[in-house]
Amino acid sequence: MSLLKRIALLGVLAGLGVYNYADNPISSYHYLADPAATSDKETFYIITDSDDPAGSDGYTIKSLYGFSSKDMKNWTDYGIIFEAKREYDNINDIWASGVDIAPDGTFYIVYPDGGGGGVGIVGAKNFAGPWENPIPGNKKLINNWGGGLADCDGIGWCFDPAIYFDDDGSGYFTFGGGSSTSRPAAEGNNNIFNIYKFNSDMKGFNVSTKVQLKIGGPKAMEASYIHKRNGIYYLTYSTADLRIAYGTSNNVTGPYTYQNIFMDNPNINGKNINANNNNHHGIAEFKGKWYAVYHDRRLVQAAEHPASLGVANPAPAFHRSVSIDELTYSGDKINKLVYTNEGPKQIANFDPYKTYPAMTSSKQRNIRSRTDWVRGQPVKHVLTPYSTKVSWIRVSGVDFGSGATNFIVNAASVASGNKIEIRSGSETGTLAGSCELPQTSGWKSYQTKECPVTGLKGVVNELFLVFKGSKDSTMGILEWSFSGASAPIIPQAPYKGVAASIPGKIEMEHYDEGGSGKAYSDEEAENQGDASFRVDEGVDIVSIGTGMAVGYTIAGEWLEYTVDVKVAGEQTLTARVSSGSENSSFMLFMDDVAISDTIKVPQGADWDTYTEVTGKIKPLTTGKHVLKVLITGSFVNLDWINIDDRPIGISNQMNLGLLEGESAYKVYTVQGKQVAQFSALSNSNLTQKTQMVVDKPGVYIVKPQNSSKVYRVFVSK
Repeated sequence: MSLLKRIALLGVLAGLGVYNYADNPISSYHYLADPAATSDKETFYIITDSDDPAGSDGYTIKSLYGFSSKDMKNWTDYGIIFEAKREYDNINDIWASGVDIAPDGTFYIVYPDGGGGGVGIVGAKNFAGPWENPIPGNKKLINNWGGGLADCDGIGWCFDPAIYFDDDGSGYFTFGGGSSTSRPAAEGNNNIFNIYKFNSDMKGFNVSTKVQLKIGGPKAMEASYIHKRNGIYYLTYSTADLRIAYGTSNNVTGPYTYQNIFMDNPNINGKNINANNNNHHGIAEFKGKWYAVYHDRRLVQAAEHPASLGVANPAPAFHRSVSIDELTYSGDKINKLVYTNEGPKQIANFDPYKTYPAMTSSKQRNIRSRTDWVRGQPVKHVLTPYSTKVSWIRVSGVDFGSGATNFIVNAASVASGNKIEIRSGSETGTLAGSCELPQTSGWKSYQTKECPVTGLKGVVNELFLVFKGSKDSTMGILEWSFSGASAPIIPQAPYKGVAASIPGKIEMEHYDEGGSGKAYSDEEAENQGDASFRVDEGVDIVSIGTGMAVGYTIAGEWLEYTVDVKVAGEQTLTARVSSGSENSSFMLFMDDVAISDTIKVPQGADWDTYTEVTGKIKPLTTGKHVLKVLITGSFVNLDWINIDDRPIGISNQMNLGLLEGESAYKVYTVQGKQVAQFSALSNSNLTQKTQMVVDKPGVYIVKPQNSSKVYRVFVSK
């Protein structure tokens, strides 16, 4: 994994929004297509193609966007989470892709290489990236022209892949479309899809697991997706007559029995909203309900559409929009999807006292956005309003509780006079506050501004952030939040109320409670990690084989831990860390006084390879203190640190399988090298025991495993 410190602005790929209050499509400032969906216990995720390129009257698609929601009404747009040509030289256009979450929390996307060049895979611990190919040698899964683990097996269109993880953790992918002599698509006889099972390490698959997914029903065209409900597997696919059908099976690899059409070409009240063109879909369950995402052409056919992209009247066929509606069942049968303007019902109130990426909303008008990309880091998505026009974002079902007192925004402003008005009810509704943005030195220079608000109590059905300025696209908003009576001030305190003991081990994810600015400082307000741990905090927690670690660290970030020092004096630090960067490092402070030098972290093969580093700690005093871990060199992952009075280089991770009443002892040279170990009763003669296990005379250090005591033993033999 290479971490190049360069920023790529992935274009200003958004435009004017549709002026109506319907909630579909989910984004009125992008042309988006070919959605796929997945979810975990807390969040529903969507990936889409981008139909944004100016002047495009064809399927020129280079990027995948990512969206998420916790309430099915307000959506966070992460921007371009994966950009084909920028990240992988061997990808052409990137069309309809699939997404799912592995049992370990890793996100995986399977994508097609253009119109039939093959199928690839990337994975990420964070939905916002960075995404990496897990296949050794950067190979694809399937490739028409070599370089993949398998070929297209005679399928006419080698594209539209999907990925599915079963209840037992097994992963599968499908792909296919079109028709060929050997793999025909015909009424009642469709043989255009393949399914393979991934290896457990996700670094490839065994070609022998291939199954040709044959199914009857209407002539198939593309988009083979699998989901599971109540023990029944559903194979859904697009038909040649532009509808979506399904079959069922008791086995993920089939055979599948055709059932019915469950998605007609999108229409509302008898009016087609899809320009009578192709469709695509994704299906996922979330909090007990099922949802179907799909594309239509309602945005490009609207009176007001993203004309700012440079095409006054773009061809509807190639400028799609993504919508979502609830999917229902009757027993094991899928009911016909009802297409709506309103979209799904909101299933939970929106909490305004958390910090959100700026592109979090239920509807928008006259806004644009920009994706900032740094190789090896999650992307940042920046809101850039058309502030001379009627420009706003709307957030639905906002629960302010007993009342908000302040609006907080992190933004860049390259012109004076830019401001954000906070209103309820509509874009011209009751004014709760106005926040003028300080002018900054450039697009990457963000400043946090806090402004008072009044009248925001209880549930506000529609909250509007209205953008005002004398010139368009001169403000770049990164994130926003509210504070107030319903956001109680949490004093800094040890994690779960228990101070960490020194000597002892401190798990890095167990940083103090109290929130940002007190217990930690993190460049991003969101937890960018993949672990479902302290998700409401900003520290990035990642899953690793042995548990969890703090990851995605940037120089200047810090974490604090309330500690109880039991033994005074000079101490030794051992830290379990990883880094794929050559300049990662950190320091320790006690009560804001440095107690260590800069501790450099060796560069490993990647961030999954952990090692232990050691260093000396300046003398400590007993009692309660606050330990600070300061990141001095970016991109170090921190699993744990251990501070005790051992000589440097001695590991305390031993299990000797002791009998009851025995203790474990380790034997070190005076230079700190462990040379032996033994178990003994507490009243044993340690000199005799040591003499039995060492082969040279000299002075040795003997340390019990479960004690801070150290014994100096002279062996005369």
